[in-house]
Amino acid sequence: MHGLVVRKQQLTPSMVRIVLGGGGLDGFVMTEATDAYVNLAFAPEGAGYSGAFDCAQVRETRPREEWPARRRFTVRRWDEAERELTIDFVVHGDVGVAGRWAAAAQPGDVLVLEGPAGGYRPDPAAGWHLHVGDESALPAIAASLEALPAGARAVVRLVCDGPGHEVELPAAPGLDVAWLHRTGAASDVDLLLEALRGLDFPAGSTDAVHAFVHGEAEEIRAVRRHLLQRGVPRTAMSCSPYWRRTMTDEAWRRVKGDFVAAMEAEAS
Repeated sequence: MHGLVVRKQQLTPSMVRIVLGGGGLDGFVMTEATDAYVNLAFAPEGAGYSGAFDCAQVRETRPREEWPARRRFTVRRWDEAERELTIDFVVHGDVGVAGRWAAAAQPGDVLVLEGPAGGYRPDPAAGWHLHVGDESALPAIAASLEALPAGARAVVRLVCDGPGHEVELPAAPGLDVAWLHRTGAASDVDLLLEALRGLDFPAGSTDAVHAFVHGEAEEIRAVRRHLLQRGVPRTAMSCSPYWRRTMTDEAWRRVKGDFVAAMEAEAS
């Protein structure tokens, strides 16, 4: 499956929105999950193929160094009527194959993808909702807020590099949204945890919360541990480390499974 770039928008200094369309998305069927993701494939520089390539065929016919890099990205929006797929990319200069592609993308460019899949959607029966994360979790958090029932209460805590890196989120009377800004200090890694420590949960509502906690690995692990200590059941939390500080994408992919297993094994 593949999409053609039809529009591109610079949302913030570090986030680029790519809208894909075209007949290559005819087989795309959106899941109900608000953390729906697609697996993207990027041909390495100098590879002897491009366009709407077949990943399986490339792996069968090309040396390993020419295999496409695979990256998982959240679906920000799927427009069924227009058959358009929106994906928001975090871009940090020329670091990371996906961000580098998004920064240079132009209308007509081809992006090969598989999916979607996903596992989280806000529980309409929950007493209240908690969404915690950073730029990498923004697409899923924004989609989740849009899916909340009218009148639902949600607390949102997001970390980013400053006011210019904030994005517009749905507004409703029951939403409590606060942005936390990094300063470049070592204490930035504790911004989300400290925000949760200072958050007063509604009285008697620990078991009523449905939480979505995604972002940098160690930060998410610390927040998850804190929520467990406060009595939030494991089953009421969706926690996933999307990336890890000081690690490249490829290095993180190699150890992520073990990290998640260790995190999930923690009782508190």
